[in-house]
Amino acid sequence: MKHHKQESFWVGVIRAMGIVFGDIGTSPIYTLAVVFALTPRTEASVLGILSLVVWTLLILVTVEYAWLAMSLPYKGQGGEIMLREILRKTVKPGRQLAVAGFLTFLGVSLLLGDGVITPAITLLSAVEGLLLIPGLETLRLEILIAIAAVIAVGLFSFQSRGTDRVAGAFGPIMLVWFLSLAITGLVSVVTMPGILKSVNPWYGLQFLKENGLAGFFVLSEVILCATGGEALYADMGHLGKKPILHAWYFVFAALLCNYMGQGIFALQHPETKYLLFGMVQHQAPYLYIPFLVLTVMATIIASQSIISGAFSVVYQGITTRIMPLLKVSYTSSQMKAQIYIPFVNGVLMCAVIFMMLIFERSENLAAAYGMAVTGSMTITSLMMILVFSHIRKVRWKLPSAILVSLIAFTYFIATLSKIPHGAYWSLILAAIPFAAILIWTRGQQRLYDALRPLELHTFLVGYEQIYRKGRTIPGTALLFCRDYRMISPYIVHTIFRSNIIYERNILISITRTSEPFGVAAELKQDLGPGLEALDIHAGYREILDIERLFKEHGIQEKVIFYGVEDIVTRNPVWQLFSLIKRVTPNFVQFNKLPPSRLQGIVTRVEM
Repeated sequence: MKHHKQESFWVGVIRAMGIVFGDIGTSPIYTLAVVFALTPRTEASVLGILSLVVWTLLILVTVEYAWLAMSLPYKGQGGEIMLREILRKTVKPGRQLAVAGFLTFLGVSLLLGDGVITPAITLLSAVEGLLLIPGLETLRLEILIAIAAVIAVGLFSFQSRGTDRVAGAFGPIMLVWFLSLAITGLVSVVTMPGILKSVNPWYGLQFLKENGLAGFFVLSEVILCATGGEALYADMGHLGKKPILHAWYFVFAALLCNYMGQGIFALQHPETKYLLFGMVQHQAPYLYIPFLVLTVMATIIASQSIISGAFSVVYQGITTRIMPLLKVSYTSSQMKAQIYIPFVNGVLMCAVIFMMLIFERSENLAAAYGMAVTGSMTITSLMMILVFSHIRKVRWKLPSAILVSLIAFTYFIATLSKIPHGAYWSLILAAIPFAAILIWTRGQQRLYDALRPLELHTFLVGYEQIYRKGRTIPGTALLFCRDYRMISPYIVHTIFRSNIIYERNILISITRTSEPFGVAAELKQDLGPGLEALDIHAGYREILDIERLFKEHGIQEKVIFYGVEDIVTRNPVWQLFSLIKRVTPNFVQFNKLPPSRLQGIVTRVEM
C-alpha cells in the first residue's frame, strides 16, 4: 500500500511537470539572452542580474503562488475566477465585490492575451537554435519564421483530436528537459563556483542602485524568468496542491542551476547571443541536435498547456455567463477538463502566426512580453489582499500579500517602458476579450431588465384559467427559462397570447454551480395543472448531456420552446451586443438539442 502511494505521488509530480511547468520551464531559452542583449556582461552585472532572477522566482512565484495563492483553494480549484468566488462567499454585495469582479475580468483578459504571445515567443526562440548548427548559420529569417509557423499550425490543428493520448508523455519529456537544464547549468557552475553568491539579494540591490533608471527598466526583461508562474495556482484543480508544490521545488532548483550556468557562459563568451544553445553546444557539440529536438518538444508542450488553459478559462467564462456562448467539443472520455473550442482555437492560431510575422525574432517579441504577466500577478496579489483581509487565521499572509503586490506592481511599472517597443500589443490583445466581457455582461443584465420576467405565482393565475378551458395540445412541451420561478416573456407570449398550451408543460432551468463538476437534476411536479419544472444544477466546467437527463426523468418531449430576442437599438454598444448574440450559438445550439423538435419564439426588445 505504501509502495502504491509512493508511486502515485511520483506520477503526480511528473504529470505536474508536463501540465503546469511548460511555460516557466522554457523561459531559460530566451530570458538571459534578452537581458544581456541590453546589459554589459561584467561580473558585477552578471551577479546582479542572477540575484534579481533568483529573488524574482522566489517572491513572485514561490511566495505569491506556491505559498499564498495555493493556500486559497475554492473546492479544490484555483485561479482568479476562484478568488472571486471566495470573495462572493465572504463579502456582502457592494463596492469590494464590484472591484473584485472588475479585477477578475481584467485578469482573465490578460491571461488570454498572454496565451497569444507565449506560443509565439517559445516556438520562435526554439527554432532560432538552428542557427548554431554548422552550415545553417546563414539560414534566412523568413525560413525560421516559416518553420515556427508550420509547427504552430500543426499544434493548433491537433487540438480537435484531443491531447489525452499524448498527455501522458508530456511529464516524462519535461522531466528530461529539467534534468538537462540542471546538468548543463551545473557543468558551468563547477568552473566558477563563486557564481553561487548571486543568491544574496545584496547583488541585485547593488545592480539597481548603480544602474539607476536603466537598471530599473532591466526588471521588465528579468520578469520573463517568472512567466507561467500563475499556472501553479490556476492548474491546482487538475492535480492537487502537493504534486505541484513538490514538482515546483525541483523545477526551481533546475532553473536556478541553468540560469547561473548561463551567467558564467555569458562572462566567458561575451560574443554569444543565444546563451542556452551556445552553452550546450560548447559543452557537448554531439548532443546539440538532440537537445534542440528536446527544446522544440518542450516549447510545444509549453504552448499546449497555454492553449488548454485558454480553452478552460473561456469555458469557465461561458458557464459563469461572463462570456458569450461558443461551440464546445468534448475531446476525452476520461479527462473531464479536456475540451476544444473551435472559435478560440482558430483565433489563437491566427493571432500567434500574426505575432510571429510582426516581431520576426524572439528578442523583438520579448519587448511585447511581460506586461500581461506582471499585470496578472498584480491583480492576483490585490485580490489576495481582499481575501486575507477577511480571513484572519494566519496573520502573516496579509502583510506578505501586500509586500508581494508592491513588488509585482513595481515590475508592472518597469514593463511600461516596453510600450513603444511593442508591449502595446499586450494591451490590444487583452482589450479584445475585456471589451467582449464588459459588453456581454452589461448587455445580458440590460436585456434581462428589459424583458421583465413574470413571477411564478403571478403567472399561475392566468395559466390555470387557460389550462382549465381544456384546449390543450396532446403531448409534452419543454420551455427553457433562466429560473423556473421567474417566467420568461416568450413563455407568457406563447401561452397567454398564442394560446399554445400542451397537456404536460415542463419549465427547464439550468444553474451553474461554483463546483467544477457534478450534475444534479430535480423534477418538481404539480406546480400547477399540467405544469412541472426540471431544475438542473451543473458544475461550471461540466458539459451537459441534456437529452440524457430528460430520459432519466421519463420526459419524452414533443416540442421544445426557447426564446429568441430581436434587439432594436440605436446605441452602438448594444448594436455590438446584438451582433455578438447573432453570430454566436444560441442556448439550444450550445447544448446540442434535437433540431427537429425546436421552436424559437421571437421577442422584440428595445434597448
